[in-house]
Amino acid sequence: MTRIGWTLLLAALFGTFAFATLPTPYVIEQPGPVFNTLGKVSYEHHQVPLIDIPDEKTYPTSGTLDMLTVNVAGSREQSPSWLEVAQAWLDSSQAVLPIDLVYPQGESQQQSNEAATIDMQNSQKDAVAAALTKLGYTFPSALTVGSLSPKSPSDGVLKNGDTIVSVNGETASTVLGLRAIIAKTGAGTPVNVDILRDGKPQTLQVTPVLSSDTKPAPIIGIIPAITYTFPFTVKIQLENVGGPSAGQMFALGIIDKLTPGELNGGANVAGTGTITAEGEVGAIGGIRQKMYGALDAGARWFLAPYSNCDEMTGHIPKGLTVLAVKNLDDSLAALKAIRTKADTSKLLTCPAG
Repeated sequence: MTRIGWTLLLAALFGTFAFATLPTPYVIEQPGPVFNTLGKVSYEHHQVPLIDIPDEKTYPTSGTLDMLTVNVAGSREQSPSWLEVAQAWLDSSQAVLPIDLVYPQGESQQQSNEAATIDMQNSQKDAVAAALTKLGYTFPSALTVGSLSPKSPSDGVLKNGDTIVSVNGETASTVLGLRAIIAKTGAGTPVNVDILRDGKPQTLQVTPVLSSDTKPAPIIGIIPAITYTFPFTVKIQLENVGGPSAGQMFALGIIDKLTPGELNGGANVAGTGTITAEGEVGAIGGIRQKMYGALDAGARWFLAPYSNCDEMTGHIPKGLTVLAVKNLDDSLAALKAIRTKADTSKLLTCPAG
């Protein structure tokens, strides 16, 4: 009987171990690298300023204006084990997400990476536009086709580099504006897209379809890109980071470098949020993981999109003060309060609990 008991116990332990190491339909989101937009980074094997403005006078900065990232552990090819998922569930700095939410069915890893790269490029351009607009500069812009999804409604109709002038007669000068026009038309109804191709005007017709996201929306199957003609060069030098969520911190870093004094008063400040050329700060993913990344990097102040507050309330790590912002004016007001050590109680915030 003793031998049978030990045999059953070992079999149970082996079965539990085998199950724990099986792949799962999940991925794990966790804090990623933190980059100080006022500092230097490794770029093409050299240490360079993350934000470089070579042809304009810039001013000394100190402290940090950190941008934050998240890492995703797992993919369709190699998902985390149940043991790793269980450990992540118990760690408040990590999140367990369905793999379909991060890597939609039918989208390859290469397509996902390409989209993230274009999002980052657009984010950088919009950040420069927002910062320079805030500083009083004016400049022209254009919305173009950055890339096309294979077998999408636009495949074979639009081409990379086409300048989108209007959709159904409405001017489409921003990515958000383009999406709003297409959403208003709806899936299944053709839209007329006025473009410039090689400098020549054309009107083409595309029929939107519903996206395969968890919240389907009408799309025409392009990844738009913004081109601006800035009055001088602003280089944002960052490798192997995708997505649009660093826009706010890029814009603040540019403003800090182009204006006398220290925008943050020398404090360690971190933040996140998309930004439009008009200075509107938008929601991002992985907000809880980014708060922990900020705290681990030494920040005590965190600028967060107000639209992310519902995810943050009750989950703000001890030692981190969150100031919520809706636009670049809110961000600058928050930094002024930090710089002058003023009362921040009247500023927007996300409740701690």
